[in-house]
Amino acid sequence: MRPISIARQPLYAIFLPIAAVCFVGALIADLAYVSSDGNLLWLHSSDWLLAAGLVFGAVVLVLMLVDALRGAGWIALLALLCTWIVELFNSLIHARDGWTAVVPVGLWLSVIGAVLVLLSGWLSRSARAPVDRR
Repeated sequence: MRPISIARQPLYAIFLPIAAVCFVGALIADLAYVSSDGNLLWLHSSDWLLAAGLVFGAVVLVLMLVDALRGAGWIALLALLCTWIVELFNSLIHARDGWTAVVPVGLWLSVIGAVLVLLSGWLSRSARAPVDRR
């Protein structure tokens, strides 16, 4: 079966880059927070990026689940599910106050989440079923 698509692209392929940019952006904001000796602008930026990434990640998870139930891309779905769980815990860690919101656990979770979301995007790209070009 064909995946749910718009403009010859699977629908999850439209929303997955948004989640990826948010999670990688949260990692960059965490690195900036650590290098700026605790400027709260970077901590709050990371919080908002994590929240947006979790929302768009949940949308992508639902769309990928529908497509997986129709017969495509289970590995990419599992990688994205692991990403979403790691980033949910990362968001809970970031809810703390001050330096401990990022260092060391939040930073490591951001690294793991960024690697997992990029892996998920790569797996979904390689496992994407060809869309009918008619």
